[in-house]
Amino acid sequence: METPAQQRRHIDVIYNPTAGGRRRRRLQAVIALLQGSGSEVTLRPTSRPGDAEALTRDTKDVDVIVAAGGDGTINEVANGLLGRDTPLALLPMGTANVIAAEIGLSAAPQQIAGTILRGAIKKISLGRVNGRVFIAMVGVGYDARVVAGVNLGLKHLLGKGAYLVEAIIQLIAGADHLLDVTIDGIDYRAASVVVANGRYYAGRYVLDPSARFTQPVLHVCLFERSGRWNFVRYSAALFNNRIGSLLDIRIVTGTTISISGEAGEPVQLDGDVSTHLPAHIEVIPDAINLVMPI
Repeated sequence: METPAQQRRHIDVIYNPTAGGRRRRRLQAVIALLQGSGSEVTLRPTSRPGDAEALTRDTKDVDVIVAAGGDGTINEVANGLLGRDTPLALLPMGTANVIAAEIGLSAAPQQIAGTILRGAIKKISLGRVNGRVFIAMVGVGYDARVVAGVNLGLKHLLGKGAYLVEAIIQLIAGADHLLDVTIDGIDYRAASVVVANGRYYAGRYVLDPSARFTQPVLHVCLFERSGRWNFVRYSAALFNNRIGSLLDIRIVTGTTISISGEAGEPVQLDGDVSTHLPAHIEVIPDAINLVMPI
C-alpha cells in the first residue's frame, strides 16, 4: 500500500564523499533543493565499507534516510533499516543504478528532491542470503566472478566499461563450475544463477518483466549450460532484452533457495561481493519502507 506524504522536514543523507564529477554536482544540487524547501538536512559521509549500515543504525528521529551512492551503498542502508519503519529514499550516484531504475527514479535533481520530500511510501520485499539482505539481486557463477574480479581503478575511469573488460577476462579464463540449486524443495542444475527481486539487471536490462519489489517471491534465473559460447549467447540475449527467447534459460519463482558448488565461489549482492558459497536465500515480505516517485 502506498502512503502519500506531507513534506519531510528532517532528512539524513548518507553519502560516499569520494564521488566526483557529475555525481558530486547531482548530490550538491539535490541538497540545495532540499534545504531550499525548508527541510533540515544532515549529511553523514562514509569512510569505509560498512559505514553506511552503521550510520543508518545510529540515525534516530528523522523523517527519511537518503542513501546517496550506488546500489552497494543503498544495500548497506537497507540492511541498517531492516526492522524499522523509517523510510528509505534514493539519490542514485552509482554505475548501474539498478534499484533507482526499478522504481522509475531518474538522475534529474528536481525529480530526486521532489521524491525525497513528498514521494509515496511503499512496503517492499527484500531477499536475504547468508544473513545479509539485498534489494535487487544475488548472482552466483559467471556474473559474480566478474563482479569479484573487476578492477576498482578501472571502474572509476571507465564505469560500466570496466565490467566489460573483466567479462572478457573471465570468458578467456573459462572457469565453469556447475551449481546445485534447490528452489522450494525442487532441485535444478545451472552454470550461473541470478536471484532477482526486481525486473532489471545491470541498469535497464530486463531479466524477468513480471518481477517487482513488492511481490512476496523471488525470481530465479537459471543459465543452464556451461561453456564460453553459451555465455556469449546468454550475454547477447540479456543485453538485447531477449532472455525469454532462449530455451536453456529457465526462470522459476520461489521463496527459499539454496545454491551450492565449489566452496568459496563468490556471491554478489546488489553489485558487491559480500559472501561465498554455499548460499541460503529467502524472501522477506514487506521488509522496509521505500520512497517512490509519484
